[in-house]
Amino acid sequence: MMLRLPILLPGMRHGMLFLLAASCLAFSGCANFSPDGGLDAVSSLTQARTGHAIQRDDLAEPVTHTQATVSQMLIQPLDVDSAVKIALRNNQGLQAALANLGVAEADLVQAGRIKNPGFSFGRMRNGDEIEIERSIMFDLLGLLTMPIRRGIEKNRFEQTVVQTAAQAVQLAADTRRAYFNAIAAQQSAQYLVQVQSAAEAGAELGQRMAKAGNWSQLDQAREQVFYADATAQVLRAQHHASTTREQLTRLLGLANGNEIKLPDRLPDLPKSPADIGQLEAQAITQRLDIQLAKYDVAATARALGLSQASGFINVLDAGYVNQSNSGKARANGYEVSLELPIFDWGRARNAKAKALYTQALHHSADIALRAGSDVREAYSAYHTSYQLARHYRDEVVPLRKTISDEVLLRYNGMLTGVFELLADAREQIHSVNAAIEAQRDFWIADTGLRNAVNGGGTDRIDDFASLPASSSAQQEN
Repeated sequence: MMLRLPILLPGMRHGMLFLLAASCLAFSGCANFSPDGGLDAVSSLTQARTGHAIQRDDLAEPVTHTQATVSQMLIQPLDVDSAVKIALRNNQGLQAALANLGVAEADLVQAGRIKNPGFSFGRMRNGDEIEIERSIMFDLLGLLTMPIRRGIEKNRFEQTVVQTAAQAVQLAADTRRAYFNAIAAQQSAQYLVQVQSAAEAGAELGQRMAKAGNWSQLDQAREQVFYADATAQVLRAQHHASTTREQLTRLLGLANGNEIKLPDRLPDLPKSPADIGQLEAQAITQRLDIQLAKYDVAATARALGLSQASGFINVLDAGYVNQSNSGKARANGYEVSLELPIFDWGRARNAKAKALYTQALHHSADIALRAGSDVREAYSAYHTSYQLARHYRDEVVPLRKTISDEVLLRYNGMLTGVFELLADAREQIHSVNAAIEAQRDFWIADTGLRNAVNGGGTDRIDDFASLPASSSAQQEN
């Protein structure tokens, strides 16, 4: 229920109107757009966690310029750092996320500006008498609560900065995984092509020996089926290599993956694995999902303060009124309009704000607890994959090579037959493929450990999108 209280004072001048207008202009003058739109903060957070910054002029560069820069980086075989740089520069999904900064900053600037004043004009005629009333109304409650609302939107803008940086960090992690997967798939496919060639030669030799009567039909069939299986494995491996290359192509934002030149093999293992050290404590201070949780708690706390500040008064307008009557002196005054708390005393609004604040506190504590667990789990995968990859590199593969050399030596000395030589070749396939996969798994686990310390993962970041928009909900009410 709205109650208007017009107060007309014949001797009143324009002081009331001037005071309100000056106050509105003073508050609104503080609301301006920043030069970088928050991109420098996003770039700084991203660089601290990935080693690569987001160039400020990327958004303003012509598309042809960006494409030329990316094409120049693709001339040489792609390393993992170059892949991350291209993704941060060229991935359209990230560019769309960066546009959210402009949306959040626009809301921040808007929160620092009061609503436009309302003007009303009325003319009444009663016989020969004419009554004219003019009024200009200002949102007085909005003016009084502007600092709180601006603080809420500032917190939301800072939260958007962190969330955008988290998406950039996650993109870098996804690009690293796709890069190592693509190289491992290509390496396996190239090895299986060599196996297929050897199997083809063995199958052809088996046919000749079977025709000459020097080999049984069983031995010849074994070589033939080995060749058939090798051909099927090559087809699967080539398809897998194509799939992983396309995944990398999408993350890099390229239209065609044929221009990507990958190294022939995965990077070598480091001399020793990293120590877990203070990684858990580092995760608490650096993980972006934890920072987002803190911002969410602060935002709901400010929203609770706004709800309690406005209390049961949700609408309060004040303005200047001018009234003219035929044959009478003009009357000047002011008018106050407020909402009477007859049906809604604001209790539900305050209860909702308190519930949202409690929810944000528990959500923040839950993320902090899971952060330590994530780091320990990621480090276990990292350390185990390192030990396994080194075991294949230092033990399994050298032993397989020794066995192959010995079998070949005995074959050349006519101490063993071609069947044993080919059987040994078949046994090598599993060990070599397992060694490639173990080396790939290590680099993927290394990426996972970095992300567990610095990022938090898209699943945690997306949690905030599903939470109620506490601050905006309070303002709408």
